[in-house]
Amino acid sequence: MICAKSPQIILLVPAIGMLLLPLLEASEGMDNQTFLYFAYGSNLLKERLQLKNPSATVHCVARLKDYKLVFGNYKGLASDRWHGGVATIEHSPGDEVWGVVWRMNMSDLESLDRQENVRLGAYSPMEVSVWTRGQELSCRTYIMNSCVYALPSPQYLKVIVMGAEQNGLPEDYKEKLKAIETNKYEGPLPMMLEVERALNKTMEKESKEFNAYHQDTPCL
Repeated sequence: MICAKSPQIILLVPAIGMLLLPLLEASEGMDNQTFLYFAYGSNLLKERLQLKNPSATVHCVARLKDYKLVFGNYKGLASDRWHGGVATIEHSPGDEVWGVVWRMNMSDLESLDRQENVRLGAYSPMEVSVWTRGQELSCRTYIMNSCVYALPSPQYLKVIVMGAEQNGLPEDYKEKLKAIETNKYEGPLPMMLEVERALNKTMEKESKEFNAYHQDTPCL
């Protein structure tokens, strides 16, 4: 109980509240304008996610306890987009899935649901609790319905591995990803071409920024 005769303490209370506010917001994970999305598959790669969801920015790397990463297709229907099994997660006590938590605008929620074929019933959105640096976050993610296991294409797995490397997932987890068996598909993949074009744009932008920085930096 706070004594009314202690003005220093009364002034300190709102100050403490202001300091705690960012922590409270972080623990809640979302506000009226944004939400947190836990990606574990091809959306680990910024360029792939931002193809249709431009607001996505990295919030942190996190792990999901008691789940494992698997690959398959909804009702066994082959993926036209990736020509092989695609990622999902399933409950598995003692296992863990590493991924990236993205902060996204609510305006991209419909686009993200569409990418995950929610309306068709292929994936269902769900709230999961992930851990990062001792902090628990509540995030949106997606889990496949009626999954029939299938090997991923090499191109799809490559995008996942690139995303893991881009965001600094743990080394042992990256090695596990690289060791996943693929279906050895070698045909064309329009989606892969889109991702590669986006990656090239990122490289060009970074190169221009690097050159501009060094041109503006005087020699010592």
